[in-house]
Amino acid sequence: MKKIILAFAILAFVSCKKEEKVTIDNSGMPSEESATLAAKTPEELGKAIFEGQGNCFACHQVDQKVIGPSIKEIAKIYKEKNGDMVTFLKGKGDPIVDPSQFEVMKTNFPVTQAMSDEELKAIEAYFYSFLK
Repeated sequence: MKKIILAFAILAFVSCKKEEKVTIDNSGMPSEESATLAAKTPEELGKAIFEGQGNCFACHQVDQKVIGPSIKEIAKIYKEKNGDMVTFLKGKGDPIVDPSQFEVMKTNFPVTQAMSDEELKAIEAYFYSFLK
């Protein structure tokens, strides 16, 4: 059992530690990439970040707990508790969904802290889109 837990911890650390940042250039002429990102709805941008630069899908799935809680569970609990997902992703809020997984999530804060408020709000919008 200890080997399984250790394997999951190593998998979480390795797969969730990707540190890349997509920046949106709003000054002057936008690049082709920023124009594409700017044309997306917040939910679409959130999904693109979640599945791309954030690599969040490695630990979170829509309907089931993998390493971290499911997207639907996170959205439901944040909605019920009137939580601030953006503040949490900035590393400035307490865990309210599954505090036992907080140490694993903390390894990803460098990724989420490098994101803009717009990007973090887009991730939040993507999560909340599953409550509709």
